[in-house]
Amino acid sequence: MPTPNLFPTAPDPAANLLPRDGVLHDYGICFSAVDADRYLQQLLTQIPWQHDRLLIYGKPVTTAREIAWYGDRPFNYRYSGSDHRARPWDDTLRALKTAVERISGSHYNACLLNLYHDGNEGMGWHSDDEAVLGDNPDIASLSFGATRKFAFRHKADGEKVALFLQHGQLIVMRGATQAHWQHALLKSKKIHAPRVNLTFRTIVDAP
Repeated sequence: MPTPNLFPTAPDPAANLLPRDGVLHDYGICFSAVDADRYLQQLLTQIPWQHDRLLIYGKPVTTAREIAWYGDRPFNYRYSGSDHRARPWDDTLRALKTAVERISGSHYNACLLNLYHDGNEGMGWHSDDEAVLGDNPDIASLSFGATRKFAFRHKADGEKVALFLQHGQLIVMRGATQAHWQHALLKSKKIHAPRVNLTFRTIVDAP
């Protein structure tokens, strides 16, 4: 099995951290500790979190993690047999969206939020390749809370790369990343603090 490659902690935003078949940019920690702490508390207390209900191998599953879905319009986002209708942006999310767009140079019209209460909760291997995201989607991932290991696995040969996402850190997946790579948030029994992840994206095939 390929050995994961752990990226350095001082990123170059212009560098592509994927070895092939995709683009991954790491913008590093983009918020002060004070601002990151404030945003984390606002997200934990103000977002109407709900457990995700998915269809996995034909069986209904309720996830331990909780999610929320926001957008410019009430977009419907369907994955794993589950439909979600986007809520309108609140002030906190609108401010974060503006910051992410300024830093990344990209525009987004929707955001999927995930709340992981501790290291016992994670996300299995998957790609964000739904048709509504279009070809070669640009997806920005912003993290607040506990540092967690985020890994990529090539679909063809299983090559892996990984990095630890920290409090206030922003990465952006671009190009053919979703077509050729899966990604996952790995579990760890050593982590007892929550993490909130915001994935900003663009819905291109919306009614």
